[in-house]
Amino acid sequence: MARQLRLEYPGAIYHVSCRMIGDRRLEQSRLFSADQERERFLERLGERVREHEVRLYLFVLMTNHFHLVFETPEGNCSRFMQSLLTSYTVYYNLRHGRHGHLFDGRFKAKVVEGDQYLLALTRYVHLNPVMAGGIKGRPANDKIDYLRGYKWSTYRSYLGKAREFDFVSYGPVLAQMEGKERTRRRRYAEYVERGLAQTDEEFQELLKESPRSIGGEGFRAWVDDLYEKVMGGHEAEDVAFRRVTEPLGPDIVLGTVADVFGVKVEDLCRRRRDSGCRAAAARCLIRYAGMSQREAGELLKAGSGSAISKQLAAHRDEMETGGLARLLARAENLLGEARKKRHDNSYLKG
Repeated sequence: MARQLRLEYPGAIYHVSCRMIGDRRLEQSRLFSADQERERFLERLGERVREHEVRLYLFVLMTNHFHLVFETPEGNCSRFMQSLLTSYTVYYNLRHGRHGHLFDGRFKAKVVEGDQYLLALTRYVHLNPVMAGGIKGRPANDKIDYLRGYKWSTYRSYLGKAREFDFVSYGPVLAQMEGKERTRRRRYAEYVERGLAQTDEEFQELLKESPRSIGGEGFRAWVDDLYEKVMGGHEAEDVAFRRVTEPLGPDIVLGTVADVFGVKVEDLCRRRRDSGCRAAAARCLIRYAGMSQREAGELLKAGSGSAISKQLAAHRDEMETGGLARLLARAENLLGEARKKRHDNSYLKG
């Protein structure tokens, strides 16, 4: 049977899982048999996240498989994953004196609807060390202790019990917790750990609803319709495929950012020291207008692309947490909706 094409578009969020080839009960089928291998995998992961400009929300490493949840502003899921898997395979084969494939077929990837479905997915993935391990039948307190002590996951850093990984974007998930910002980590812990006392049957059933997506009925229908239309009669995966959504106009992007931040468009295009809103505008131009850093720099009168790169780096933490992050998230939600409408309309016309 021919394998399905990947659905890729800018701004897509994915749940990806990948398992090592072979019998998982055998020691030689351990994808991670030592901490050194886990550390090397995370090094490779961080490098690829930066290189491909992916927004990684969380990861969990198990003995013979791993889970990732991430967003692809550039619509490049396959290139990101192929680079990561190839890099780790080369390292692993050299270390163990083996040859050939390391992973069991293709990595599994589902497109995820944002907000409540993304939040439920993060709980499901973060609980994997408990639900898939030998501790599954233990009392709840033992499970909580094990989960909070599990080193090879983003969960401890989400709770503030370990140093944050500099290649993980924590803000979007924590921003979905109600209440004041200082209580969000505690509330997220409560949300995740409630899952230890629940079977979460509804979400388990949701995972089975579609081989391509995780979300509500409307979102699943939209993804299935998109898939049928981009198939174009192809039956095999070895067809070059990358669906790129038509970008928004720079005027739409700047107008939306200006409205959300309560400034004039001219203010965004005027040089100012330590301007978070200009950094946010640059990020949105790159993500939603399809501009390069150099082009965004010229439009914002910031100079070269390297100047934009430095500005984005200088405001990176602010754009992940705090007031700037909330405003940026609001602007990105509006721009994402605008792009989705344009995306839908382009298919209706086609």
